[in-house]
Amino acid sequence: METKDLKGKKALVTGGTKGIGKAIADELATAGAQVIVSARTKPEVKSHHFIAADLTDADQVAGLSKEIADTFGGIDILINNVGGLTTPGGGHGTLSDAHWQQELDLNLISAIRLDRILLPQMIRQQSGVVIHISSVAGKQAIWNLNMAYAVAKAALNSYSKALATELADKGIRVLTVSPGATRTEPMVRFLNDYAASAGITPGEGMKQLMAQTGGIPMGRMAEPEEVAQLIHFLVSPSATYLTGSNYAIDGGSLPVVG
Repeated sequence: METKDLKGKKALVTGGTKGIGKAIADELATAGAQVIVSARTKPEVKSHHFIAADLTDADQVAGLSKEIADTFGGIDILINNVGGLTTPGGGHGTLSDAHWQQELDLNLISAIRLDRILLPQMIRQQSGVVIHISSVAGKQAIWNLNMAYAVAKAALNSYSKALATELADKGIRVLTVSPGATRTEPMVRFLNDYAASAGITPGEGMKQLMAQTGGIPMGRMAEPEEVAQLIHFLVSPSATYLTGSNYAIDGGSLPVVG
């Protein structure tokens, strides 16, 4: 059901030009929010106010914050969506110090850095919502595929919970969303590369990967729009008593309780 429950709100979606990030940006805009998106490269089609920024660079984060303050006066909703698997598989022996630092910078430190520079304005207005986009890998690593990425996301989960507790009495809600396999361009590319390296079809590669995690009971990957709809609910007035929680959206694949 279409709604305008975010009318008057200003939202920043990092990594908001493609995949899950773009779906979130479009969903929040449809709900009435004024949406700002950031990414390292400009989108081919501009749908929302765009600010170029590499969030692993502290100076560029400062520039992003300044443009937001000068142009919009601040934000009400922050979606920390930047992240991704960038290091090789194969287990601990394949991962160098540089690999570990690269994955931590992208999947953990970038969110911490952006929160630190944007939260003071939210604290002053005594309201705001921060969402950290994590991954089911943060609770279930696949050692031969995503070890450094999974560790970084687990750290993000812990940081997000601690931040939620710190800010709960300041009118700011902090939540984590952990997607499972989602049909995005990077996921499709990853599956194709994995299948090619194993000499199998992408479909067979998907079955092999899912077998390591117990499979997806719903039998398919999520669509980015399904993740976006969950985000919409969490930042909306319908979720005002929710903070500190981590929501898996994975078709039932995570074989743990809680």
